[in-house]
Formats: sequence, C-alpha cells, structure tokens
Amino acid sequence: MRKKWIRSLFSRRMIVALLLLFQIGALFALVKSGIARFAFLAPFLEIISAAAVLYIVSRQDTAAYKLTWAVLILVTPVFGGLFYLLYRLQASTHSFSPRWPHMEKAYFAPSDSLEEAIEALPHRSAELVSLQKHSGFPVYDGTKTTFFGSGEEKFAALLADLEKAGKYIFLEYFIVESGYMWDSILEILERKAKEGIEVRFMYDDMGCFALLPGGYRKTLEKKGIKCMVFNPFRPFLSAVQNNRDHRKIAVIDGRIAYTGGVNLADEYINRVEKYGKWRDTAIRLSGKGAWSLTVMFLHMWGLCTGKKEDPMAFYPYKSSPLAEESDGFVQPYCDSPLDRDNVGERTYMQIISGAKKYLYISTPYLIIDDSMLSALVTAAESGVDVRILTPERWDKRLVHLTTRSYYRALIRGGVKIYEYTGGFNHAKTFVSDDEVATVGTVNLDFRSLYLHFECGVKLYKTASVSEIRDDFLKTLEVSSPISEKEIKKSAVGKTIQSILRLFAPLM
Repeated sequence: MRKKWIRSLFSRRMIVALLLLFQIGALFALVKSGIARFAFLAPFLEIISAAAVLYIVSRQDTAAYKLTWAVLILVTPVFGGLFYLLYRLQASTHSFSPRWPHMEKAYFAPSDSLEEAIEALPHRSAELVSLQKHSGFPVYDGTKTTFFGSGEEKFAALLADLEKAGKYIFLEYFIVESGYMWDSILEILERKAKEGIEVRFMYDDMGCFALLPGGYRKTLEKKGIKCMVFNPFRPFLSAVQNNRDHRKIAVIDGRIAYTGGVNLADEYINRVEKYGKWRDTAIRLSGKGAWSLTVMFLHMWGLCTGKKEDPMAFYPYKSSPLAEESDGFVQPYCDSPLDRDNVGERTYMQIISGAKKYLYISTPYLIIDDSMLSALVTAAESGVDVRILTPERWDKRLVHLTTRSYYRALIRGGVKIYEYTGGFNHAKTFVSDDEVATVGTVNLDFRSLYLHFECGVKLYKTASVSEIRDDFLKTLEVSSPISEKEIKKSAVGKTIQSILRLFAPLM
C-alpha cells in the first residue's frame, strides 16, 4: 500500500496537476501584486477583456459559444481577457493550420459515383453534393458495410481482419489502455511487424494521459511498430489542449476499414465494468469506401510527422481488382477544428432536416446549440417520429446534468427521450427513413462538434441502415422513456442547470 501511495504521488498525472495548479496560483498572485503596485494595470486588463469580447462577437462561432465567453469575461473583467487568451493560444495545434488545406486537397480524390448516387436518392442530392463537392469527401459504391451493435462484435471482427493483413495496418485511437483488448491487438501487431507488414499506430496523448506510461511510443517502436502521439500533452497554461484527436480508425491494406465509438480499452468490450454495461457501435467497410478512411489516417500521420508521402503508394487496387459488390453508397467524412467547415454538425443537421418518417439518434451526451434544438423540435412538430437515446449511467456528472437540462424543451416539442437503463450508451448513430444513417465518433456536444478531430461514415441505402434501425429499437426495450414529470426540478435545480447550460460550450 505504501509503495502504491508513493507511486501515485510521483505519477505523471499528479506531477502535471501540481504544475498546472502552481501556474494558476502564480498567475493570480502575479496579477494581484501587479494591480496593487501599478494603478494602470487593472484598467489595462479590463480593456483587454473588452477587446476580447468584441473579437469573440465578430467571429463566426456559434451563438452559445460567444455568449459563454462574453459572460465569463464580463463577470471577471480583470482576469477574463487573460483566460480567453490562454484558451486561444495553442501553438501545438495552430502549427497544423497552414498544412491542413494543402494536404486535404492532395489526399482526397473525386469519386465517379456521385451522379449514380444522386439518381438513386434524388431528395438527398443536396447532402451528397455538400459533402463531396464542398467538403471533398467522395461517395463510393463497390463497398460492403457491416454494422456492429457492440464493442465485442467489432473486436472479434477486427482481430480476424488484422490476422489477414498482407501489406499494412494503420490504427488511430483516442483511448488505449493495457488489458485484454489492447494486449490481444498488440500481440498481432508485433507479430505482423516482424513478418514485414508495415504497422503504424497513432494515439491521442490527452485521451491516454492517465492510461499509458510516459514514453509508450518508444515501447511500441522497439516492437517494430511505427508510432505517433497526437498533440503531446504539455503542462503549460499556454497550451490548454482543447483540440484532441477523438477519431477511431483501423485500416487493413486499404481494403478494409473500421470506425465508430469503440476505443481500445476493456470497458468497451465489457471485460471490465466502469459505468454498468457499455453499449457501443462500429461500422466496417470492405471495398472502395475503405480508401477514404485510409487517406484520413495518412493525412493525420503527415500532419503529425510534417513529412510528405504519396498516398497512392498505398492504393490497394493498382494491380488487383475490386472484389466487393456494391451495397448502396457510403461516404466517409472527417471533421477538423482547423477550418470553418463543421462537417460533423452539418452531417447531423442534414439528416435531421431530411427526415420524413422517423429519426433515431443515439448519443452519450446531448449538449446542443439552439439551432439543432430547434431543428429537432421542428422535425417532431412536422410529424417525424424523433427519438433520442442517452445513457442512464454517466461518466461525467456535470455533463450528464447538462444533458438532462435539454430534455424539457425537447419533450415539450414532441421529441421522445430514452435513457439506456443500467449502463452507459457511448454509441454515436443517426438513422432515418430506412434510407440514410451515420456511424462515427462525433458526440452531440460542443467539443466533438467544434473542437475535436472527428470522423464518421454516412450510409445511403446500404443493408446496414436497417440494421442500425433495428439495433436502436432493440435497445429501447432495455431503456426507460423519460417524461416531463420525471425531470421536474426545484428552483435550485433549475438554477444549477441554467448555469451549466450557460457554460456548456466549455465542457
């Protein structure tokens, strides 16, 4: 026990926390002593705060985000402007910005199936055109889709596909933790690397901060695995680590690719229980559509390494033909905080506005702005059967309370809310009208929609669309419908939720 206590005291997490607390305390002390010594300092800081508010109002951000920062700065005019500057000055990710548009154009090639897709889904044409022509993400036929309604199913399929890898394996994940799941995958990766297969692995340092030891990259490289750590965490207030790589991508030979909500840790396959039974989903693409997830990985790898390489060197169909028959159309997409194109939000809004009969949404968090709330209510009031599934158990208490603060307005607008009973719902899926669906990593909160690197796959008329619908309806059988009466709060409770709603964009 004593050794464990000493290890905890001197762990990387504890040292970083103490460093951050020291810097915050030093900043407050410095500002207070400066104000006491120099009469001009307080008015100067207030001018900075006023300028920051004007800058925020003029930016093309969401109204909720602007309101949060404006209130925070105006309530604390001396420190507010400094907080915002520290929040904005993140050199580690800003250094990516000049390279992002250039690499995007180089990596994503146009598809030849757009016209056929528009013919098959005429009232979805605006969605197809928007994602392909405006955001650069091709629509593919010649792809077989497989939907997984649990992490266990995805894990079993992924292990089998990794064993068949003949040229390369690319993995990119937000959370990785030693245990049965990751150790099983790592054993295959190490063995494949020894066989001469190129293995690349990328993980987010913040997501793995408390889960992997420092220097884990070197551990993997000793096993023959090429490794990159996205945006390494630094315990300095000048880099608050807002922009994280929240994507989950697995690629085998450019012919098979996975994405969805499932990370590489044992709770995702219910080997351990953190918040009750864990519900999650994933999608497997086999065929042409897997190429987009391949180039998304290569794109991010290039951003992290700063090195250029020809993506076509990894193209799987140069000498061997495509084996898969067409299963509808697929459109993999990714989202970046480095541009003004909120692809994840746009994808969700297009599905909401295009729904005619039903719209089923699964999300672990429900923290949305007024435009999405209004779109959901408008759809429900127009006769669309709108149902949203969230978790009963929570992993972040304040986030769950904020999620519940949106229930009343949605229920009054005709939206049906359910909570997954006895466990944590981590799945991020939309499905509508037996026609269109999406599976990916994008949560319905401000971080996923505006601050993180994310990805997903939009599905048009594939066999998996009905599977996603059926899985959602099956899950409702073990979920609790929420009524307005159940979420009735006291005056104190409503006040707390109102405050949480105000600061939701920072959660």
